[in-house]
Amino acid sequence: MTEPINMTIRLTGITKSFGEFRANDAVSLLVHPGTIHALVGENGAGKSTLSNILYGLLQPDAGTLEINGRPVTFDSPRQSIEAGIGMVHQHFMLIPTLTVAENIILGGEPAPLFAPLSRKRVHREILELSRRHGMELDPDAPVSTLSVGEQQRVEILKVLHRNARLLILDEPTAVLSPPETERLFTALRSLAAEGRSVLLVTHKLDEVLEVSDEVSVMRKGKLAGTMPTREATKGSLARLMVGRDVLLRTDNPPQQAGKAVLSVEGLGYVTPDGRAKLNDLNLRVHAGEVYGIAGVEGNGQRELFSLLWGTYDHSARVSGNISVEGVSLIGLHPAGIADIGVSMIPEDRLGCAIVPEFGIEENLLFGRHRERTFHKGVGFDREKVRRETKRLIGAYDIRFSGKLNPPISSLSGGNQQKLVLARELERPGIRLLLLAQPTRGVDIGAIELIHKRIIEARGRGMAILLVSSELEELIALSTRIGCIFEGRIRHEFSEEAVRNGRDHASGFEKEIGLHIT
Repeated sequence: MTEPINMTIRLTGITKSFGEFRANDAVSLLVHPGTIHALVGENGAGKSTLSNILYGLLQPDAGTLEINGRPVTFDSPRQSIEAGIGMVHQHFMLIPTLTVAENIILGGEPAPLFAPLSRKRVHREILELSRRHGMELDPDAPVSTLSVGEQQRVEILKVLHRNARLLILDEPTAVLSPPETERLFTALRSLAAEGRSVLLVTHKLDEVLEVSDEVSVMRKGKLAGTMPTREATKGSLARLMVGRDVLLRTDNPPQQAGKAVLSVEGLGYVTPDGRAKLNDLNLRVHAGEVYGIAGVEGNGQRELFSLLWGTYDHSARVSGNISVEGVSLIGLHPAGIADIGVSMIPEDRLGCAIVPEFGIEENLLFGRHRERTFHKGVGFDREKVRRETKRLIGAYDIRFSGKLNPPISSLSGGNQQKLVLARELERPGIRLLLLAQPTRGVDIGAIELIHKRIIEARGRGMAILLVSSELEELIALSTRIGCIFEGRIRHEFSEEAVRNGRDHASGFEKEIGLHIT
């Protein structure tokens, strides 16, 4: 049996500022060997800054870091890795054209420069590591052929191959299906049993309660509290994170759906290089309902939304039809689609929904600039734009400091998302709302408001198509749920099944998981 790998990490009085903004304010944290320690907090609470300091990506302005009682300083990730600390980022850093083994040893090749590398030995080590922790992989498989969950295993095996004794995992379940999440948790427990430590940075409180031994909560750069997980509840953690009671269950009363607004019939999509992304996909979304699409990312969700919003590659081969109340969307561009009453909130708000350098007023006006109510002569009526901005800031609780119209880049991710939601929901004449990952990277306080506004929009008779990797969110918001796999709806859960599933969320999530993997 492998001897325990003991590493005690102690951070004392860690302080880090960026200009006048204090991201970490005298934070002290102790991570014991052989434990899974969760770190939670709202967006902007300082979790990422603290993790990056521990990994050597940032250096603190004040405070100390100790490993097994010995003070250390890290000027780079390489020094942190050499000290036994590894980090698995939310966005994987793998090279798709290389194999599993090549990605694992890249940057840490176990041989002197120009010396021959024993591939057999490397393969043997990788197989032994992967089998020991239940993360079996073929070392010769190209990373491009792996699922998202398998790619994450490569990232974990990469830091283990470098003998990491502390693993920092940043939002590790953000893109995993329920079965993949369970496999990850099994692997983490195996690592802890071996004596390694895990720092789990996440916003999913149910997962914190399920897998961690201790939990630390950060709020506004300070440590709000640390406790054994067995003494915590979802409500108590949410209060520490936000500073108030949070509605943890979305109020989603039943509602009579109306006529079909969106019809997708026999939809196929083949990329210019011949890859089939959608295959005879069929669904309908009615007025006054939220149709949720559940599925592991990469099964056609992105291509479906690109067709719905007119941003697809027009050299691709498209078959079937998409229509909104009888008007075909195939061949239309986003402006034309918006004109018939469709609104879109994309998954990539930074790349597709906002201009970070522009102010709040300008970003709230994008897509609405053709509305005559905002025009005055040949330009804009700045007073009307300003009044509408103030109204939406209040209605959607968009928070910022300083002047009224700061660059949107100065807002937290949650407040940026609330701004995009406000702009798209408040456009007049909207019949269909396309929602892609509406709460990705958003803290629990903002999630509460976003969910409330989505249900209100459904109550006004809007048809809503929702894609989310968060099964809990899909169950909470959806009227019906379609499970997408390899570009088609494999199974559809009725309104009654979804309503019953809300009362047994954990079991229902597992049932959905069977249809998306």
